[in-house]
Amino acid sequence: MKHTLLFFCLLAGMQVSGQTISGRLTDEAHQSMEFANVVLLTQKDSAFVTGTVSDEQGDFSLITPSATVAYLLKLSSIGYQTTFLPVKSGDLGVIILKSDAHQLGEVVVKGDLPKTQIKRDAMVTNVAGTVLAQAGTGKDLLEKIPGVIKSNGGLTVFGRGTPVIYINGRLMRDASELDQLSSDNVKSVEVVTNPGARYDASVKAVIRIQTKKAVGDGFGFNNRAYARYNKEWIYLDQFNYNYRKGGFDLFGMLYYDKERTWREFDVDQHTYLDATWKQASHSRQNSASETMIGSLGMNYIFNTNHSIGASYRIQHLPWSNYYSNFVTNLYRDNTLYEQLDSDNNSDQTGDTHRTSFYYNGKMGEWSIDFNADALWKDTSDDEHVAEAAIDEKGESSRRQVNTYSSVKNNLYAGKLIISRPLWGGDFSVGGEYSYTDRSSSFTNTEGILRDDINKIKEGSTSLFVEYGREFGKLGTQIGLRYESVAFDYYQAGVYMDEQSRNYNNLFPTVSFSLPIGKVQTQLSYRADISRPSYHTLRSSISYVNRYTYESGNPFLIPTISHNIALNATYKWWMLSAGYMRVIDDRVYFSEAYSADDPTIALLSIKNIDPYDKMYATLNASPKIGIWSPQFSVGMEKQWLKAETPEGERWFNDPIGYLGWKNALKLPAGFLVNVDASWRGTGYAGHDKAESVSWGVDASVYKAFFKESLSFLLKGTDLFLTEESNFTSYSGKLRTIRMYDIPNTRGVSLTVRYKFNSARSKYKGTGAGDSQKNRM
Repeated sequence: MKHTLLFFCLLAGMQVSGQTISGRLTDEAHQSMEFANVVLLTQKDSAFVTGTVSDEQGDFSLITPSATVAYLLKLSSIGYQTTFLPVKSGDLGVIILKSDAHQLGEVVVKGDLPKTQIKRDAMVTNVAGTVLAQAGTGKDLLEKIPGVIKSNGGLTVFGRGTPVIYINGRLMRDASELDQLSSDNVKSVEVVTNPGARYDASVKAVIRIQTKKAVGDGFGFNNRAYARYNKEWIYLDQFNYNYRKGGFDLFGMLYYDKERTWREFDVDQHTYLDATWKQASHSRQNSASETMIGSLGMNYIFNTNHSIGASYRIQHLPWSNYYSNFVTNLYRDNTLYEQLDSDNNSDQTGDTHRTSFYYNGKMGEWSIDFNADALWKDTSDDEHVAEAAIDEKGESSRRQVNTYSSVKNNLYAGKLIISRPLWGGDFSVGGEYSYTDRSSSFTNTEGILRDDINKIKEGSTSLFVEYGREFGKLGTQIGLRYESVAFDYYQAGVYMDEQSRNYNNLFPTVSFSLPIGKVQTQLSYRADISRPSYHTLRSSISYVNRYTYESGNPFLIPTISHNIALNATYKWWMLSAGYMRVIDDRVYFSEAYSADDPTIALLSIKNIDPYDKMYATLNASPKIGIWSPQFSVGMEKQWLKAETPEGERWFNDPIGYLGWKNALKLPAGFLVNVDASWRGTGYAGHDKAESVSWGVDASVYKAFFKESLSFLLKGTDLFLTEESNFTSYSGKLRTIRMYDIPNTRGVSLTVRYKFNSARSKYKGTGAGDSQKNRM
C-alpha cells in the first residue's frame, strides 16, 4: 500500500513543459461535436506536433512542447470545413465548424462516408441522420449494428460474447433501458472487441451509446407500453420522468412487468455406468412472474468542471412461479426399466436495493471520475417435486422431494479514475475496490439431498494505468490492469481452506489503429478473465429426478483467455477477426453420485485443458435509394479435444452464420424492417449444434407529432424455424441430446409517448460491476 500511495503522489505532482491549449467545438446549430480531429502544427513550416480528438461534449485539450514557439491549430471533421487557427496557449472558448456543402453532397450522392469507422479502440457507427435512427428501440438499433447479433433474446458481439453497455458513459444495469431508449435519440454507437485496461478484466466486449444533446429545462416524461403475444399475452409499462432547472436534474422511473414464458422440448440422456442407461424425456415448462421497479435520482452540475449525483433503485419480485412436467421412459441396455412422471413447482420471491453516488470534475489538467455503489439482494425459493414411477414389473411408487433455499447478497464498491493530457496524448490511472458477502442455505425435508449452509466473503482490488496517443496517422493505446481477489469460503460456519482462494493477475492491453489508403485498420491484444458465478460455486445439490442430480463446484477456478483482434473498414465494408487462447474453461460433466448407487448421475461443472478458437465476420452495408440492406457472413472455429463415451475426440467443426437485414424508408414516414438470419451446424465448447436454424423477423415503425408518439409493430420468427437442437458431451459417462420445439414466434406492439423528454445528465459509471453480474 505504501508503494501504491507513493505512485499516486508522483503522478499527481507530475509537470510537463509548455502550455495548455483547450476549447470546445460545436456545429452551426450549436450542437457539441465529438470525434473531431484536433491537430497542433508549427506555424513556421506546418510540421506535425501532436493531436487529439474532441470528447462527447466537444471539448479538447493539448499540451504544447514549448511556450515560446508559435503554433497553428488544425480542426477537421468529415462533412465540415477544415479550420486553421493561430494559437499560443489558453482557453479558446467555443469554436464553430461550418458544414461543407460540397462534402455533404458527395456523401449523399456517392455514399463515400463510411457508416462504420475506426476511432482508437472502437468501431464507431454513426446513427443520427441515417436510416438507423428509425430502427425503433435501442435494442432494435443494436441488432442492426455491424458485428452485433441477436442471441437467445439478448445481444452478442460476434466472437466475443455478451457485451457490457454504456449509455453516455453510464453503465447500463437493466436491459429494459435499451427498450426505453429511442433510436432517434442516439448519435452514435461504438463497439469495442478488445476493451482497454480501464475496464474490468472480465469484460470481453463493450458497446458505448452516445445520445443527442438533451432538451431544455422543465418537466418531461417518457412512457412506454408494450404488449406481446406468444401462446399467452405479456405486457409491461415503463414511465420515466424528469425535472430539470439550470444545473439541477431530478429523474426517476416506475416499471411494472407481467411476464409469461413457455418451453417444450425432448431430451435423450445416455449414461454409461454398470449398464447403458437411456432417459428419453418429454418436458413442458411454464413460468409466470410479476416485477415492480422504482428508482429516483438527482444530479447537480455546479459548472463545466464539477458535478455530483446520487440514485436509489428498488426491484421487488412479489411472486414468480415455475412449473415443469417431465415424462420419462428409462431404458437399461435398450430394455424398458421404468417410467417416471414428475411435476416440479417452484415459487420465488425477492427484493433488490441499490444505491449509487458519483462525482465528476476537473482540477487543473486532471479529470476526476469517482463512483460508489452499494447493493443488497435477498431471494428465496420454495421447490416441490412430486414423482410417480412404474417399474418393469408394473409396480408403482411415489416420491415427494421438498426443498427450500435462500440467498442474501451484500455488495459495497468504490472506483476512482483520474486522467489528464500528457506528452500529446491522454493518460489515465485508477483503482477499484469491492467487498461481497453472500450467504446461502439449502434444506431438504426428506433427507434425500444433503442440507447445505455456506457463506462467501470476497474482496476484490484492482489498479490500472492507460495511455493513448496519435503519432501522425498511427493511433496507439496501451494499458496494464492488476486485479487481486481474496475468496473465502465457509461451510456451516467453518472456514474451508481448500475451497478458499487468493488470485493475483496482470492483464495487459495494447491497440494500434492506422489508415492504409482508404482502409482503416485496427490491431489489438487483450488478456481477460471469466470468474465463476456464485451460483456455480455452491456445493448444494438440486434434484432433477431419481437418476439425475445437479450441483455446483466450489473448487472451480477462473477462466483466462488471451485475445488478438483485427478490424478493418472500407466505405461500407467491415471486417472483424480474432484469435484466442482459452485456459481453464468451464464445462458440464457427469460422474456417479456415489459408489453405493452408481445408477445416479451427478451433473456438475469442471475446468478443462487449454484450447484455441478463432472467429471472423464480414459485413456490407450499402445504401440503394430507399433500401438500406446489411449483409453479413461469419464463422467460429475451435481446436478442442475432449473425452466422450467413445474415447477422446476433436470438437473442431466450425459454425457458420449468415445475416441479411433490410430497412425500407417508405413515404409518409413509415420504416419497414425485414431481417433474416441463418446458423449452421458445428461445435461450441462441448456442445454440438446438430441442425441448421434460421428465422425471419419483420417490423413496421411510424411516428407522429414530431416523434412524440410512435408505434412499433413487430413479428418474430415468422416461419417458426428458429431451432435449438444440440448434443452436449459431459465426459466419459454421459451425453445429452436436446431438441427444443420452436417457440419464439410472436407479435408485439410498442407504443411510446414523449413529452419534453430528456436523458438524464447523470454521469455515474458505477462500481463493482463484475461482482454484481456474478450475483
